[in-house]
Amino acid sequence: MSEPTLRPARRVDVPAIAVLMRQSVLDVFPHFHNESETAAAARYLTEPDTVLVDDGTYFVHEADGQVVACGGWSKRDKLYTGSGAAPADDRLLDPATEPARVRAMFVHGAWTRRGLGRAILARCVEAARAEGFRSLVLMATLPGVPLYRAFGFREVAGTQVPLPDGSFLGGMHMEYPLEA
Repeated sequence: MSEPTLRPARRVDVPAIAVLMRQSVLDVFPHFHNESETAAAARYLTEPDTVLVDDGTYFVHEADGQVVACGGWSKRDKLYTGSGAAPADDRLLDPATEPARVRAMFVHGAWTRRGLGRAILARCVEAARAEGFRSLVLMATLPGVPLYRAFGFREVAGTQVPLPDGSFLGGMHMEYPLEA
């Protein structure tokens, strides 16, 4: 296996990103969630957000022609894919008064614990800081909390993330300051 390369995602990557997202949930979520929660997450949290790709704020790690990790940040109001559609989702955030969002982080189960998520987060911090944002926020699912905590995100509040089928996933609102 070759060493993964981190690069901006392109529209042509979207089908591979969708496959990776679903596989990541199926590989990783069972360690944190029961079977029905994992199935709901695989259905509702694995739809790539092409706005992130079009904005140039979404990244993939590619190894041997396969997308093995993905994630990014957003300068728009939507916090996470499973939140449903809202009229303000595409509204651009004000970097002086609102935090940027970390979005849609997924790593293939065979590629976890290799620094891929950390590298994507570092790229997000660098890019959001360059656009004038003062902080990052995210809604973590339970499998992501250890990564975000180790990176330096602060836990704000635990929550139950509602999914369209009426089920809930444990989640954590987290934040990361970008000001030096």
